[in-house]
Amino acid sequence: MTDKTCESVQSDRADDVPTLTLSNLASMAAVRWRLIVGAFVAAALLGFAVAHLIPVWYTAKTVILPPQQQQSAAASAIAQLGALAGLAGGIASVKSPADQYVALMQSTTVSDRIIDQFSLQSVYKTDFRQQTRKQLKDVVRITVGKKDGMISVEVDDSDPQRAAAIANAYVDELRRMSNALAVSEAQQRRMFFEQQLAQTKERLAKAQVALEESGIGQGALKVEPKSAAESYARLRAQATAAEVKLQTLRRMLAENTPEVMQQQAALSALREQVARAEQQNQAKGGSDYVDKYREFKYQEALFDIFVKQFELAKVDESREGALIQVVDVAQPPELRSGPRRVRITAVAALVGLLAACAYVVGQGLRAGRDDWPASA
Repeated sequence: MTDKTCESVQSDRADDVPTLTLSNLASMAAVRWRLIVGAFVAAALLGFAVAHLIPVWYTAKTVILPPQQQQSAAASAIAQLGALAGLAGGIASVKSPADQYVALMQSTTVSDRIIDQFSLQSVYKTDFRQQTRKQLKDVVRITVGKKDGMISVEVDDSDPQRAAAIANAYVDELRRMSNALAVSEAQQRRMFFEQQLAQTKERLAKAQVALEESGIGQGALKVEPKSAAESYARLRAQATAAEVKLQTLRRMLAENTPEVMQQQAALSALREQVARAEQQNQAKGGSDYVDKYREFKYQEALFDIFVKQFELAKVDESREGALIQVVDVAQPPELRSGPRRVRITAVAALVGLLAACAYVVGQGLRAGRDDWPASA
């Protein structure tokens, strides 16, 4: 076949393709208008029927203001402790309290309590608790406002009363969890110093018993251990605190960082002072009583420090309040949230209209001639 013949065939095929102009499309639509209108109405009726088959749900919403992190009353006191500041400094502070409270409400523990409280496994008709958790997660939205920092809890349910009750139950469970866990910075400090206080109290009691069993001799009276023992106890307390702070820094920073190296130097200096104090006491001929007296004063110094910090942490905790303030209590909604039947019907009608128009245009293109609308 010659090139001229191929060009002639291609030209004939091009002549068979109808020209898609606005007038041509309008003519196609005019010829098949009954089909288009029928498809539009049928799709609208189908969408309307489907919208009414979807179960109705209501949305209840509660808004809470989480406790705000504030400057603690113990901050200045901790700073004055010198090396002991590392004890409280090692406690992780909460950078974003709202996000942490959201995580608590989304925890499995809280979900299970909500499921048991409202018998949601029978309400959702699920066989396994894991399925119930997933369905509960799908109908609950817990978000943090970007501007105001408030936490919103929205719950969808077919029963408006139950939707409001579940939303308010999340707030109750949050209070319960925050009271049981050390969430805020003050709660963490209180728990930390409470543990240290209990351990130091036990060691102090043992040191006191050992001191009483040692007795007092003439050599001990000549040494006059009170002032020396108290000075030695303070040095040991500072060395202990410096060692704790060094361990805390090593968990967060590399070994060669300036902070770690500086703390190592401070700990070495304190240990040298403790060693010199021990050598001086041994040179003075200290007895077993003196050693036990120094241990007793050391534990006593630590106990006094921890008592003070524990009380300050309790004050800060009471100020923060584990108070979860409810801005808006969830009320049973009066209007349904869904389904949006008008929107579903409109979308279905639009899809039917577009499908019918596409079918008509496709038939016109398949006919392959410009005069198809007139002969159709």
